[in-house]
Amino acid sequence: MNILLPIFFLSLLITILLGAHWFLYFSFINFFSLSGSSQKILIGFLIFLGISFILSSILSHWNDNVFTRAYYFLSGVWLGILNNFVLAAILIWLIILIERFFNLNLNPAILASPIFVIAFFLSIYGVWNALNPEIKNISVSIPNLPEVWKGKKIIQLSDVHLGHIYREKYIKRIVEKLNNEKPEMVLITGDLFDGMDGNLAPIIKPLEDIQTKQGVFFVTGNHETYLGLENTFTTLKNSQLKIIRDEVIDAKGLKLIGISYPERNKKKDVVAILESLKKDYLGKPNILLYHTPTNISEIKNQGINLELCGHTHKGQFFPFNLITKLVYRGYDYGLFEMDDYTLHTSNGAGTWGPTMRVGNTPEIVVITLQ
Repeated sequence: MNILLPIFFLSLLITILLGAHWFLYFSFINFFSLSGSSQKILIGFLIFLGISFILSSILSHWNDNVFTRAYYFLSGVWLGILNNFVLAAILIWLIILIERFFNLNLNPAILASPIFVIAFFLSIYGVWNALNPEIKNISVSIPNLPEVWKGKKIIQLSDVHLGHIYREKYIKRIVEKLNNEKPEMVLITGDLFDGMDGNLAPIIKPLEDIQTKQGVFFVTGNHETYLGLENTFTTLKNSQLKIIRDEVIDAKGLKLIGISYPERNKKKDVVAILESLKKDYLGKPNILLYHTPTNISEIKNQGINLELCGHTHKGQFFPFNLITKLVYRGYDYGLFEMDDYTLHTSNGAGTWGPTMRVGNTPEIVVITLQ
């Protein structure tokens, strides 16, 4: 069963990629009336692009260098462009159907060209947007918050995905933005790493420049399990990050509850873990760090004041933002206040797959406690 599941998902991914590329090929030859030789060139080009993301993922894990990283980046960007081109093609086909119904005799090439150009430049904007995180400010009230914490800033950082794409320069820029906010502490809610093998120590070096009074705390996400938990903990061993693994830590009267992401091929009962930890946090001001916004109603009933999550990336772009909203029942992004329980799901500071965001911006979340 453990072997069949990855094979199934890989097969599904390949099928979707092939289908999307075939649809794009079919659309191009019809919109632009391509000849036989042009069709062959297009087929070869799309076949190469179709296998590029899987091939670049294999190559970059086999030998991480500037060339394999560039190939991985470009092949990921192509996936985002492909998505937007497929959406553009669907729109064009709909217009053509309407045009034929009214006998307007529009030229398909003249119709399609500006729509594809817009889709392309929207994709380029999405790449730029994905590489420029912004500060997001929110305010959260926590019952019985000690006076020492009132009005203080804490920062949630999630889903940076350090590895092939996001490297030293990127995390250095994030750290500079963090320090400008003068946070009391920084809370990292998983997927700090993307899952890249190799020496990660140089990439995380800028994290040592984070300046706080209470420290930097970290819980694992699903990509740390891909990297390997032992590798993750070894990499962070000599850093200032304090890893919270299914435990409660006291920070000047504020209880930090950290639940690590389930290990690969294993299930985890988050509610049962909270039950076992209740004696250390119940009735006291507390913050739960957990990577995914799941089991919300059950967690709400465990006496949690503030839960910080990530994972979803808010889909990164359409239509995947609709999918994350559906899968996570509307809790895929934003601030949700329910009685004495507050949930915040961050869309993260990095990306996975396409280095592209359209319709949302990577973020560093500054939380003022009240």
